[in-house]
Amino acid sequence: PFAGGVWKVHVELPEQYPYKSPSIGFMNKIFHPNIDELSGSVCLDVINQTWSPMFDMLNIFESFLPQLLRYPNPTDPLNGEAAALMMRDAAAYETKVKDYVKRFASKSALNALNAKRGEPKDEDDEESGSEISCDDDDISSLSSLDSDAEDGDMSN
Repeated sequence: PFAGGVWKVHVELPEQYPYKSPSIGFMNKIFHPNIDELSGSVCLDVINQTWSPMFDMLNIFESFLPQLLRYPNPTDPLNGEAAALMMRDAAAYETKVKDYVKRFASKSALNALNAKRGEPKDEDDEESGSEISCDDDDISSLSSLDSDAEDGDMSN
């Protein structure tokens, strides 16, 4: 249901990086069990608890975050409403996710977010922050992740 969405992601690197994990948060709204709707904070075990200096930002943007979008974990939520809806009524959950993608994660919504923050409309401007987009091709390429990802250890 996240297909076609474009999200602006805030990344803070601690002084101890890569030995300490970065702080990751979505800047535009997303309806997901493991992402806090108000703050954008991400509940992802590999970032919050099992971080290793072997990981880098490429792992986060090419594997961990797309994996999180593809396989939400409603049993350990940051967004209880999203988790409950996902478990109770999967079709209604998908409808709400798609509505959020349209309202908050379309290119026009992202440009409005940039304008509100006084940032350039050019989505490729690296100084305006990192962005992650999600389409079906990106998600289907996740099969190359290691066996830990397949066992579900990538999310908490």
